[in-house]
Amino acid sequence: MGNSSIMNMTEETVKFGDKDYKAVRLILGTVPLLIIKAENGYVASTYIDHGAAEKLGDIACFVTNVKSFEDFEKAKVKHATSWAEDLGIRPGMSIKKALEIMGGD
Repeated sequence: MGNSSIMNMTEETVKFGDKDYKAVRLILGTVPLLIIKAENGYVASTYIDHGAAEKLGDIACFVTNVKSFEDFEKAKVKHATSWAEDLGIRPGMSIKKALEIMGGD
């Protein structure tokens, strides 16, 4: 199997408050994988495994029931790695606040 590009991936810039963040949308199945990258971590839909992110030492938190980046505005943190919790990110926190803690671009 050779190298191939993923045709259904887009990179975007999303705004939370007055800060811009890099974002990636990857169409895998019926719901897209969505990731918003901050300076020191990321927020992702739960296509990314919390346990794997924890083992890898990622500063990350996860949301459920999001199909677009606009959905992140109303979403709350569902899970966070211990690395993210060390920074003060907690389940139930707004995504905007979690991104602020992780640092803007």
